[in-house]
Amino acid sequence: MPQNYVPIFIFVALIGILLPGTLLAAKLVRPENPHPAKLMPYECGIDPVDNARGRYTVRFYIVAILFVVFDVETIFLFPWAVQFKALGLFGLLEMFIFLGILVIGYLWIWKKGALEWI
Repeated sequence: MPQNYVPIFIFVALIGILLPGTLLAAKLVRPENPHPAKLMPYECGIDPVDNARGRYTVRFYIVAILFVVFDVETIFLFPWAVQFKALGLFGLLEMFIFLGILVIGYLWIWKKGALEWI
């Protein structure tokens, strides 16, 4: 059984050697001349107007989390579509229930105003 893991151990050892080696080689080769203009954050060619550590409204995080939740939920549609014929009517009804719950959740967050930007 342990002989099955030998390729994995070789791969981990190889990465353990190559990773620090490439980082060290890059540090030895690159030029090191920091300049204030080079250290400024880049904002589409425009000088930064505010602190990068500024506060953002919670709404941006809520929309991002809702996007991830609904995106993950739609991933369940692909395996269902592949096995559609094998699941038959039972699978169709289950997917309608799933999509119904998803639409109800979407309407609820829309009614709560979580998708409003202003």
